[in-house]
Amino acid sequence: MTHEHIAVLGAGSWGTALACHLAENGYPVKLWARRREQAEELAAIRENRRYLPGVRLPVNLTVTHDLPVVLAKARFVVFSVPSHSFRQVLRQALDYVREDAVIVNTAKGIEENTMLRLSEVYSEETGGWGAINYVALSGPSHAEEVARKMPTAVVVASGSERAAELAQDLFMSDSLRVYTNPDLTGVEIGGALKNVIALGTGIIDGLSGSDNAKAALMTRGLAEITRLGVAMHANPLTFAGLAGLGDLIVTCTSRHSRNRRAGIEIGRGKTLQEALAGVNMVVEGVRTTRAAYGLAKRWGVEMPITEQMYRVLFEGLPPKLAVKNLMTRTKTHEVEEVALAKIRWWIERDEK
Repeated sequence: MTHEHIAVLGAGSWGTALACHLAENGYPVKLWARRREQAEELAAIRENRRYLPGVRLPVNLTVTHDLPVVLAKARFVVFSVPSHSFRQVLRQALDYVREDAVIVNTAKGIEENTMLRLSEVYSEETGGWGAINYVALSGPSHAEEVARKMPTAVVVASGSERAAELAQDLFMSDSLRVYTNPDLTGVEIGGALKNVIALGTGIIDGLSGSDNAKAALMTRGLAEITRLGVAMHANPLTFAGLAGLGDLIVTCTSRHSRNRRAGIEIGRGKTLQEALAGVNMVVEGVRTTRAAYGLAKRWGVEMPITEQMYRVLFEGLPPKLAVKNLMTRTKTHEVEEVALAKIRWWIERDEK
């Protein structure tokens, strides 16, 4: 497998970082850029100066705008496009993807209008025939650090143990440790919804910088992510792992986090549009907030932080009032709700 061709779709920071990583692992890699101008620039200067400055592209990494060339005979296809572009790019790609190719999706989001997880989007578009080869890659992994070979751990999840293990072998290196997890639902929900909480912790940084408030928001945010995940039949233990707690920590605290940066600007008084313009890259948490708000209603799950974030982003609620609303909610227990969620999951599992 060391000489098989790997296709990476999406030449943003994460796609570029993963393409560089796979090339450093010894694979011939073809990176697809959506815009012809971007592909030509990357091929000429051998650096993604907009999204990943300072990282040289390895010699065995080819950049092109020609999608059929990138996908032809590729054994692995890595999707690194934003979640709202996944369906469109998938449709473009399917005519050229070989039937036994392993599909690794790295986007962390939920389709906004349909509220589908991205594995569900994939199954819908393929009619289910390729679902067995679908893998989600998630976990605390900023592109800037992976590209510079800083120690990182991620998780790959799939309905197929074989597909997950193939992806594990593909990405594993002495700087990137990869774990497998059969809980595709939990990994996708954890990876997507942590962006909502990161927007919230950014808002707190912009308002006051209170460490106490950020710790509370992260902890209670994890509780409501877990509640929704368990309602959707995920394993509650997944949310204590890399795709849950791990990704939540890094996205809520890192200077590399786009969601946190956007939240900071909103906390400082900027509008959503102004904050997004300042980040100048995709902020997944905005669309995910709308989708998560809808999922909470669909599954009858109480998600107060997500609800307040929705009101701030889309209804003009002042951030200070959102914080007050959370602090003055009716009193409740901390541990009981999560414990009951875990018990329900174990019961449902045993009944199957």
